[in-house]
Amino acid sequence: MSTNLAEDDVFGALPRPLPGPERRLHAVSQAAPRRKPRLVYGLVAVLGALTIAGAQMGLSILTTQSSYELRSLTTEQRSVQWQKQILQDEVAGLSSPQYLAANAAALGMVTGQAPNYLRLSDGALIGSGKKATTTSSVQALKKAAVSNELLSGLPLVTDPDASLGSRTASEQSVVVNPASPPAIADGLPTPNTH
Repeated sequence: MSTNLAEDDVFGALPRPLPGPERRLHAVSQAAPRRKPRLVYGLVAVLGALTIAGAQMGLSILTTQSSYELRSLTTEQRSVQWQKQILQDEVAGLSSPQYLAANAAALGMVTGQAPNYLRLSDGALIGSGKKATTTSSVQALKKAAVSNELLSGLPLVTDPDASLGSRTASEQSVVVNPASPPAIADGLPTPNTH
């Protein structure tokens, strides 16, 4: 009895199981049947994956095509900018004072004469009163001290065979090797710039 009292003291605070039918564990004879995956879900998953792959391929093709178009447009823009620069150089050459003076001299105009003025109030001539001579103080048709490369080959208004930048036969026969140093004739050599 004394042992029962000690057990009751120790385990007295614990609740006791309720009396009732006993539960027993038993082995299942056969596993529950697995549900077969539905064919529709599989087809949707495959079609979804194919759609995503197709969309990625389409976007890749479009990106590649647009990069080729961008490259061709960039090349075309560069070509147009070069043509624009060439045309601007031609306009600069045609509007240069050398070309305008050469065409004016070819048309018979002369410069550098003493100016004469006509006063409109009384019709008096102010100035030397001499008429212009046929020689000009500016010889635009002769070779300029600094030639303009933009004018080489451009024909004059009155004579399409003549141009301001054309060389004479003696100048064309002299060929200078660009790799050789310039000859020292009058002082220090200077670079040939145009």
